[in-house]
Amino acid sequence: MLESARAIVEEHAELERRLADPAVHADQAALRRLNKRYAAIAPTVAAFHAWRAATDDVGAAEEMAGEDVSFAEELPALRETRDAAEERLRRLLVPRDPDDDRDVILEVKAGEGGEESALFAGDLLRMYLRYAERRGWSTEIIDATESDLGGYKDVSVAVKARGQVAPGEAPWALLKYEGGVHRVQRVPVTESQGRIHTSAAGVLVMPEVEDVTEVELHDADLKIDVYRSSGPGGQSVNTTDSAVRITHLPTGTVVSCQNEKSQLQNKESALRVLRARLLQAARDEAAAVASDTRRSQVRTVDRSERIRTYNFPENRIADHRTGYKSYNLDQVLDGDLQPVVQSAVEMDEAARLAAVAGAGD
Repeated sequence: MLESARAIVEEHAELERRLADPAVHADQAALRRLNKRYAAIAPTVAAFHAWRAATDDVGAAEEMAGEDVSFAEELPALRETRDAAEERLRRLLVPRDPDDDRDVILEVKAGEGGEESALFAGDLLRMYLRYAERRGWSTEIIDATESDLGGYKDVSVAVKARGQVAPGEAPWALLKYEGGVHRVQRVPVTESQGRIHTSAAGVLVMPEVEDVTEVELHDADLKIDVYRSSGPGGQSVNTTDSAVRITHLPTGTVVSCQNEKSQLQNKESALRVLRARLLQAARDEAAAVASDTRRSQVRTVDRSERIRTYNFPENRIADHRTGYKSYNLDQVLDGDLQPVVQSAVEMDEAARLAAVAGAGD
């Protein structure tokens, strides 16, 4: 642990030196990367200094305890402070998801259940928008296909942090746990006899590509089709071929966007989503062949997994991965999502700590 901490302290000092160099400020992209890394490791550096200071205090008190009883009396409290500082440092040194400081593109798709599923997808979208608002993030609807009753067949939204955020507080660090199948149990508005139905919607969460060079797209690999945008029920919403569908031929990934009136804007939005999907696919592929430690970090992001149930009659929400359960579903859907997310964060952290401890045995 000590060697890892010292390496980060040295890296922090080097970053500080580089950020003070006026020449670095000429390259804004490089400057952003350096600032982001500097901010990301700052808490670890502070924790290291706190641990070292607490360790020195214990050592000094132990030396003086034989000569002055007051130092002996202080030792239990000083050791408790040192142990707490050591535990905080140990947690911060556990390898983090390298994408944790990224923004995200989040997609909500209606599943089986027809209009009821589409209405639930709309409820999920509102929940994420309100959650983002509570956290001070900005949101942007990239593309949406509405249903006849005002729900969503599918919708894509970009979620971005404003300015620098603390480690573990960026959109990907928290929203990555939302990927999967969300099940709802309630009486649909289309149900005339008051029977409870079960339907579902799928959520995909992808880290936003910060630099287009991260994911190279070659024109020869793209099949681009244009068509007329349409609204609920297939009704045309404009009279020009402004909607864009892009197929990435090597992977078969298809993305379409029709929200903007401009074909060029729709193309840029589609490329933005495509890059995010390809980046996430690469991450998933790497995770599949990675160590047990890495797999434990991504297990909770499995999109095929049914992760949560929203039971309206009981006002209950239950997360099937973490065991979290509460009876404030109405508040959660209004954006009070953090306790649910936190249960996944803590589960993931515990798994990573256990994996590191096991590796050290």
